[in-house]
Order: sequence, then C-alpha cells, then structure tokens
Amino acid sequence: MSGLDRVPGRVSRWAILVALLAGLPANAAGQDVAVTGGTVYTVGGDVLEGATVLVRDGIIAAVGHDIEVPAGVRTLDATGRVVTPGLFDATTSLCLVEVGMVSSTVDAQLEGDPVRAAFDVVDGINPRSVLIPVNRAAGLTTVLSAPGGGLIAGQAAIIDLAGSSADEMIVRSRAAMVASYSAGAAGGSRGGASMRLREVLDDARFWRENQAAFSAGRTRELSASRLDLEAMGPVLDGEIPLIVSVHRASDIEAVLRIADEYGLDLVISGGSEAWMVADRIAAAGAPVILKPLTNSPAGFDRLGSRFDNAALLDRAGVDVIIGSFNSHNARWLVLEAGNAVRFGLPWDVALRAVTLAPARALGVADRYGSLEPGKVGNLVVWTGDPFELSTEAEAVVIRGVITSLDHRQLELFRRYRELGGERPAFK
Repeated sequence: MSGLDRVPGRVSRWAILVALLAGLPANAAGQDVAVTGGTVYTVGGDVLEGATVLVRDGIIAAVGHDIEVPAGVRTLDATGRVVTPGLFDATTSLCLVEVGMVSSTVDAQLEGDPVRAAFDVVDGINPRSVLIPVNRAAGLTTVLSAPGGGLIAGQAAIIDLAGSSADEMIVRSRAAMVASYSAGAAGGSRGGASMRLREVLDDARFWRENQAAFSAGRTRELSASRLDLEAMGPVLDGEIPLIVSVHRASDIEAVLRIADEYGLDLVISGGSEAWMVADRIAAAGAPVILKPLTNSPAGFDRLGSRFDNAALLDRAGVDVIIGSFNSHNARWLVLEAGNAVRFGLPWDVALRAVTLAPARALGVADRYGSLEPGKVGNLVVWTGDPFELSTEAEAVVIRGVITSLDHRQLELFRRYRELGGERPAFK
C-alpha cells in the first residue's frame, strides 16, 4: 500500500482539459500556472495536503499553503488529487528512435569502432516524434535520451518532452557518457573489455597532457581518435557520470574497480545481479538504474535476476533509480515503480527513484526532480496513487505549460470508434 489517502470521485480529465487548453499553444513559453488544493508530494520535503504550487515564467515560485495566486494566472483545481514532480526516465532513446526496424528513423547508435565517445545524440533528436505525446500523457516530462552499442556508445542528453525544436527541449547536452560491460563489448571477453576501457582512459589522460606533441605527430599511437579522447575528458574530471550497462555480479565488481582506479562518477545501469554485491555498490556510492520487472534471466549474466532487487539495494543504502529501458513505452515507468513497491521498495523511495534520484545522478537536481521554489515547473496532477493501474495523469505541466494529453493512439481510437455504417460482409 502507498499510504495515500483515497482520492474522492474522479472528475473527467477531458472536462478539465477542455476548460484549460482552449486556445492554448502546446508549447507556449514562459507561462504562469497555479495548481491548487491538491496533495502535493514535493519529494524534496514534506507531503502537503490542500497545497498550492505556483509557477511563474516556467519556474516554481512557491509551494505551500496560503499562497496568493496573482490575478491573471491560469489556475488548475487539483482538489482531491495527487500532485508530484514530473517523471524522469534515465534509460530511454526517446526522440532518437521512431521505428526500430527502419534504419533511417534510428539515430541512437553509431556503427563501427566499439569506442564512440565523441558520438553526441543531440543532432539526432526529433522534436516531432509521435512517441513524445503518448509518453508525456502518462506523466513523463523529462528523459535521458541515450545512445547504445559498443563498449563506449557515446554522449546522452537530458531533454524535456515539450518544445518545437531540439534546442528548446534540451536541458543538458552531453549529460553523461554511456558504456557497456560484457564479454561481447570488446574483444570477445570480459578481460578484453576491461583492457580496452582502461586503455582508452589512460590514452585520454595522455592526450590531454600532450596535445601539442600529439598534433605535431610526436607521440605514440593512441587507441582512439582525437575526438573520442577529448570527449572522455569530462568523464575523467568527474564532470559527467559514466553510465555503464552491466548485469553480472562479478562484472559489476570489475566496473567498480575501474571506476575507483580512475576516480570516475559511476552509475550502474541494468544491474540484474546488483543485489548480490549491494554492500560494495553502496560503499562506492554508485547509483543503480534498474528495471524492477526484470526477474527472469535474459542471458547467463542475469541468472540472479529477481523482483525485489530494488528493495534489497535500497536496504543496503544504494541510491535506486527506476528506468523503463524503453522508448515506445517509456510510459510504463510508473508500472515499473509500482511493482518495485509491490516487492518491498518503500513508496516514497519509489517516487524519488523516478523523480529526484535520476536528477541527482545526472547533475541537474538543482533544477529538476522535486517541487521546490527555484526549480523548473514540471509537475503532474494524478487522479490517485500514480503507481496504481487505474490512475491517470489528469494534467501534465512542463516548464509552466499545461501540455496537451492528446496523442496518436487516442486519435486512432476515436477514428475507429466513430466509424459508422454496417460491416462489410465477408465473401
């Protein structure tokens, strides 16, 4: 159980949206909005009953009781509803993939050398992706859109799911370096993957200290291109995290050793067997992004998968982040979180795992992840407990704009529901 009070009679989301969205541009800039009367889960502080969240020029101006709403500010009555920060998915390729089987619509992977550190996903972001509205309608407001493939896949970007251009959507470009550790990542063995990763890190340090000699051709041959070595600089400096997809317990230990050797800001992704080495992960201070519904072995490196992975990690003191590991259905993030609660993760930890925890791991917690003054006005009004199957996102606010909850699937539903006439007889 979540501990939420029962939410009284649900008012139609369409009734509210018709009143609120009439004539409202989907991505109007600098809009003010006040959400009043709801049960506000700030995540960064207390739970406030019957409170107001006031957003001015896209930034939260005030949260609490007895807040005066200025004249002319659009108001959303959330009485009897639940208000949370917008959901943050740290494991998706949203806006980089449209149709997985059509290569011309896939910009999430660069083929070739397993080291692709200089690959930046930003120019591949599609702000008109039909996947944005359907995921946004489920309460998703912010994602880490990340590349995949190889040993070092490239640089991921944090984006908000609103805006008419990639520039408008981007929260932070080059927000993280994404890598993968397994027997197949480089050289066909885990030792090979470790060797190549250390080699690239060593060469990145060497290149930075010997750039002039390198440009003059007076250095040894290096293991990666100049651009790739340059891109690894912020990783070595701890300015951005290295997110490593890794599952087997012994592989996680190997990655922890490498991160310790080079002083890296490590984030573990996947972590099917992370519960087996939870104490070591906690000691290293590495957050773990996981998919709670992963309980069956998809390979020999995941034989220890179990439903209560998140709960066991949390009890050990690991900062848990819940991800969808999906693009088309990133909207299932709340279902993943709900199932983590079902298998022992505290409800408030699950909410933090899809809001503030990813923001902290990715270095944007000063602006995202909780409902506090000074942070970006991303929030969701829910009809009830967001982790319950029957709950809907009644309103989604991104940067102070109440966004449309319409999407292609709803359009198709309406089209075929409203078709008239008799069915043609089969011949």
